[in-house]
Amino acid sequence: MKRYRVTIVGATELVGQELVKVLYQRRFPLLELRLFASGRATQRKLLVGTREVAVKETRTTSFEDADVVFFTAHHEVSMRFSQYATQSGALVIDASQGYRLPNKKIPIIVPEVNGSTLHRRPKIIACPASVSAILSMVLYPLHQAATLKRVLVSTYQAVSDRGQAAMEELTEQVGRVGKGESAIPHVLPHQIAFNVLPETEVFLDSGYSREEWRVMQETRRLLEMPALPISITTAWVPTYVGHALSVHVQLEEALDRTTVQRLLAVMPGVQVHDDPGVSMYPHPWMSIGTDQVVVGRIREDMALENGLILWIASDNLRKGAALNAVQIAELAVERGWL
Repeated sequence: MKRYRVTIVGATELVGQELVKVLYQRRFPLLELRLFASGRATQRKLLVGTREVAVKETRTTSFEDADVVFFTAHHEVSMRFSQYATQSGALVIDASQGYRLPNKKIPIIVPEVNGSTLHRRPKIIACPASVSAILSMVLYPLHQAATLKRVLVSTYQAVSDRGQAAMEELTEQVGRVGKGESAIPHVLPHQIAFNVLPETEVFLDSGYSREEWRVMQETRRLLEMPALPISITTAWVPTYVGHALSVHVQLEEALDRTTVQRLLAVMPGVQVHDDPGVSMYPHPWMSIGTDQVVVGRIREDMALENGLILWIASDNLRKGAALNAVQIAELAVERGWL
């Protein structure tokens, strides 16, 4: 079996660390794994399999002989160094925001949803935002069966999407509030402990946040429905890992609950967990460390013709980011692009 030299830029980030785990858990055919970061993060060592590997500083010469380069650092790092990776002949898989939008020449891929649209090897493949990846996994089989007409989404997002600092802020605030002290926000705009914040990124003139706009655009691209009416409200909730989504869809044709359960159960990467009578439904805690997008609370929308309501939970660091990136690399191996 052919093996590959893999480079991770942003290895000390939450997604970068998860990416290392996923590569080994899925037994990706590694010949060599190189870990890079910037600044003080280069002083760290990460556990890779059974050994510790030093994290080196990212330089323009860091990509020699690399077959695949994953970017999980800040998008400015990706934009700065990706050209050197592609010039070396590596396939770049970007899990930052660098190449998602508005450059439509760069494909945005969730392999189970639109992997078949890649007919030749690109230089760069982008991963969508975690919400877009999770949402598209559920919308895709519904669209294939009955054609989407409208989508409304509310998210309940774990703070790990904002990085380690946001997780530490949540921990610190819970401790302070528990002692009757005031919480002092630094990473997020307001107290997140015991609170919900409908501001996951800066607001645009439209009133939508930049992330909400991005998820709407990415979902349209993933489903190849550029005119899909979709609206979303995103919010931070005081959980560390695992996103939850409340999704209302309207279809061109009616689908009953049993049919929807069957369609979702056979969708690769989706698991149906739906028996509310015994409190069986998805929730973020159960999704941590798992690869599946879990769906439940499936029911017909009583206020909308051909409408459905679904509740979704998934690990934002895995399927929302690291796992999706590795699956893209696996797709490249299958296609003989590496």
